Amino acid sequence: MAIERLLEIMARLRDPARGCPWDLQQDFRSIAPHTLEEAYELADAIEQGDLAKLRDELGDLLFQVAFHAQLASEGNAFAFDDVVDAICDKLTRRHPHVFGDAVIANAAEQSAAWERMKREERAVRGDGGALADVPMALPALTRARKLGARAAQAGFDWPDAAGPRAKVDEELAELDAARNSSDPAAREAELGDLLFSVVNLARHLDVDPESALRRANERFARRYRYVERELDRLGQRPGSATPELLDRIWASAKSENP
Repeated sequence: MAIERLLEIMARLRDPARGCPWDLQQDFRSIAPHTLEEAYELADAIEQGDLAKLRDELGDLLFQVAFHAQLASEGNAFAFDDVVDAICDKLTRRHPHVFGDAVIANAAEQSAAWERMKREERAVRGDGGALADVPMALPALTRARKLGARAAQAGFDWPDAAGPRAKVDEELAELDAARNSSDPAAREAELGDLLFSVVNLARHLDVDPESALRRANERFARRYRYVERELDRLGQRPGSATPELLDRIWASAKSENP
């Protein structure tokens, strides 16, 4: 089987006598950044709609799973098969409407049931708090969205988007008041509160803030490349162009790159 070939390659890379020196130096902590990077590259392939790249990135991410499982196996903690068994058990347990007799009418009911089962599992582990297992290592925007959603499930939320929209104005006013503060921590705190409020607004608008910012980044990059080309055509550089010229070219960039 293909997966067995991958696991054999992974074991060979970690062979103390004949393995790869770089792979032999790694541990869970050193590999973790590579795992995150591969996940982002996978998301990028999806954004691009590049299925060939998606195939390759899925393979890279699968290799990361095999790497972590190999490290765990060497420490007699668990093996790759245990990882597979764990996710299979979890999926069947959390889908009783598919693998059992429960009845779920729609996707919304399934999402609610999924979250209820996760709460019950946290309680069994002794992590009963609503925010207990939201990973610290998540990108800040994603973690903010998850924290807000978890709190909302516990009843701590606004009834509609008007609440977080007003909160954005409130936090922006507090940031304005802190702009001239001599305490940089105060400015950081107020800016953080503003960003968190924007994420809550995004949640109420059913917008993923991480995806929204990623797409905004790409729009800015496309538009700025347009500005660079136009300035080059005019024999100008960004640092020497007048604000009026930059504004005019930027407006054109926005119309050319919506």
